[in-house]
Amino acid sequence: MIKPFLLWQSIGSAKLIRFVNVAFATTLFLQLWVNPSVADDPFRTRNQRKIGDETEAAFKAIFQKGDYSGAKDYLQQAISKEPNEPLAYAMKASLAYSNENWSALDIYSTKTRETAEKLISTDPLRGNLYAAVGHFLEGALTLVRQGTVKGAPQALSKLRQVYQHLDKAEAIDKNDPELNLLKGYMDLMLAVNLPFANPEDAIAKLEKNAAPDYLVNRGISLAYRDLKKYSQALDYANRALKVTSDNPELYYLKAQILRAQANRQKNQQLMQDAIALFDKALAKKSQLPDSMVKQIKRERRKANENLIAMRN
Repeated sequence: MIKPFLLWQSIGSAKLIRFVNVAFATTLFLQLWVNPSVADDPFRTRNQRKIGDETEAAFKAIFQKGDYSGAKDYLQQAISKEPNEPLAYAMKASLAYSNENWSALDIYSTKTRETAEKLISTDPLRGNLYAAVGHFLEGALTLVRQGTVKGAPQALSKLRQVYQHLDKAEAIDKNDPELNLLKGYMDLMLAVNLPFANPEDAIAKLEKNAAPDYLVNRGISLAYRDLKKYSQALDYANRALKVTSDNPELYYLKAQILRAQANRQKNQQLMQDAIALFDKALAKKSQLPDSMVKQIKRERRKANENLIAMRN
């Protein structure tokens, strides 16, 4: 239990809740990257699952297009028409996080867990997997509200339950791509943030065992960005963009990488390219959460300041 506790302690509550959003989005993507007319699970060749049409539409709005605003109506319909699908509540939790609405995050994290627990009797793999997600979100929220020191005992209790549910899901099918993707993101975050860990091993496992390629590539890009290996980060960001080229969040990620690379190399052209990508992300600001738009604007402003400094 030392290893999972270090995840909370080393990353910190603010960064951890951002990680939860990414890891959670990854889990959702596996279930929902489907043909619009058929709500089948495209990642499992056996024991395929189906999801509701409204849940699917909400996911595509958020994770394919980066359209958080457009997803709200779909989610309201999903909760009404598909009340037994934990993904709908999990996406509500994701939106609550994006809007920094901690009370709503509290409600929908719990609903994710409770709905998943009910699902265990009919689909133990997905039920345990999403129960783990619910517990993880609840524990992360505890750290946000109470701080790392005060919230640590409750967070540690939650992490025990996270890993208990993940172990149960793994016992059912250790090769399940959805399970491997979620665990791969967690292992990668540990490897990037802990000393003496080997991020390359975690990256290799994620690339080998997880799917779909879009989210695998996005996760690896994020890892290389944090490791300050910008050439590799850029390569994987470009791979992700080939699949979801309409998503402004991916242009934001690529802009971050180019800005860091430009500062390292003192390269004006790279900085100009980064600014252009920040602008491309901001061109769709109406569909992004306000907090994200503010952050993109801050980073765009800093990139412009960096460019001016290079010219002087």
